Amino acid sequence: MITLVTGGARSGKSSFAEGFYKDKKDVVYIATSRAEDVEMKERVKKHKKSRPDYWRTYEGTYDIAKAVEREENYILDCLTVLTSNVMFDMSGTLERIDSGLEKDIEDRIVEIIENFVKKAKDRNVVIVTNEVGSSIVPENHIARVFRDIAGRVNQRVAALCNEVYVVFCGVSLKIK
Repeated sequence: MITLVTGGARSGKSSFAEGFYKDKKDVVYIATSRAEDVEMKERVKKHKKSRPDYWRTYEGTYDIAKAVEREENYILDCLTVLTSNVMFDMSGTLERIDSGLEKDIEDRIVEIIENFVKKAKDRNVVIVTNEVGSSIVPENHIARVFRDIAGRVNQRVAALCNEVYVVFCGVSLKIK
């Protein structure tokens, strides 16, 4: 079973996703954030405290399929952070991203997810992502490209999933 959980920032989507496995011990939490500053290190520490110590944590961006081992249950948190990591690794310090690079970035992210899903095909997977298209249009080019890539990646990943939930204010709604 592959499940996508989406929602805005601080909507409760990670807690909802973790709830799928609240009574399970064989869970792998795939963390995609890079703790490169004090604020992010604090966020990671807080996130770790919110889940059971006996869950295995795998930290990675590109090789998330390597996280799939003997466990039956996986949480990928979060696809949006993975998207930003890949986008900025591929675009570097460019001030403009042309449509060709934009497509390459999107395809690379989807390839990473498809490889992960193939390897975990007989297991339970919950993928957490942010809904980034429900707000104002960003004022700068790079932010608009990120929003567009994230939106299309979410659509493509949702198509791979058996179920999709959206979370608002801590309340979930099944939409697929």
